[in-house]
Amino acid sequence: MTEITAEQVAQWMLDEVRNAGILRQTEAVAYIREQFGERFIYSNENGHESIDKEVKKLFKKMHKGRVAWDRDGFFWGWT
Repeated sequence: MTEITAEQVAQWMLDEVRNAGILRQTEAVAYIREQFGERFIYSNENGHESIDKEVKKLFKKMHKGRVAWDRDGFFWGWT
């Protein structure tokens, strides 16, 4: 079995936003935990579950500004 990479997780996120138009953080966290593993999830300073910083950095690099984070709704949306 091959090791899952942060790039694969970031690519999944990009594909989800591209296909659905948005990706909600809570749904992304649950899916990533289940499909890719706990190591891509952490608790942030507010105690909320979040996606690994390396994954988010790669995701940002991949979408090249075509995806925006909605602070109020806690989701990413295709721009």
